Amino acid sequence: MKQASIKDLIILSNLESADLAKETADLLQCKSTPMQRQEFSDGEIYHAFPTDIGGRDVVIIASTPTDNSLLELIDIIDGCHHYMAHTVNVIVPYLGYSTMEQAKPGIFEVPKGITRTRQIFRARPHFTAFIDLHSEAVLNAHCGNIHTLHIQTDELIISKINSLNLENFVLVSPDYGRSKWVARLAGKLGVAHTAADKDRFAKDKTMVGQVASVVSGKTVIICDDMIRTGGSIIQTAERCKDAGATDTIVMATHLVMSGDSQERFIKSGITKIIGTNTYPNRKSDLLFDIYSVAPLIKQAIHKQLRIRT
Repeated sequence: MKQASIKDLIILSNLESADLAKETADLLQCKSTPMQRQEFSDGEIYHAFPTDIGGRDVVIIASTPTDNSLLELIDIIDGCHHYMAHTVNVIVPYLGYSTMEQAKPGIFEVPKGITRTRQIFRARPHFTAFIDLHSEAVLNAHCGNIHTLHIQTDELIISKINSLNLENFVLVSPDYGRSKWVARLAGKLGVAHTAADKDRFAKDKTMVGQVASVVSGKTVIICDDMIRTGGSIIQTAERCKDAGATDTIVMATHLVMSGDSQERFIKSGITKIIGTNTYPNRKSDLLFDIYSVAPLIKQAIHKQLRIRT
């Protein structure tokens, strides 16, 4: 691939990721060009590109937390091909349905983590990157003709934890499924780690049994890839307190925070949740401490397009 030039680079986004796209464009020192959108009375959505994209390298930054946001991304990709963009590069900060990457045997459920990702790939982007995937299985939902990348936030997480200036802390995974990732973070930080004993007994319900005594007398940082309802993390925090933890911090990449989860966290005594801006409309406030993934997206774009200034 030839080197791309900043002046030929177009940064677009779906509606959900407009703020993150602008921040990334600012870091790249190029202009963010929001799509022109209009909704008609019958619910149909009009899109137009803000400039001629023919022969230019396009980057689309688009989280897909809803069906509409996914469809908008696919429309933009197809539109880029229609107007003969030189390359179409997609960054998906948050992939909706990402926890549904496997179908349980015998109940014929649709593995939407795979099928939805396959819909993106069928639109034929040249390059697609995802941030902190729940499972890398979705990367294989194409026929090998699309360059994919799993962008991991490890270094940003380590930097954020170091900025907290904690002296006596331990990392905790809310389940064994994420324990290897948490162990990797703990190794880089030079601290101990453990995992909670969790069982899932319904679609959105889990039960956390116990946490190892390594948390006794320490500040606990519970790390996960996402918080949806927060039930298992709140239970993990309670078990850590039972095991002698002195304080609890919650940290996750994707802050979905559905339903009344924010109120439940506050009632549980957890008053600070650290996370990224991959999920739309997450801003720092009394509960959230938000840091940006824009620097990681900038790095991925530079590497993929070999940008020259």
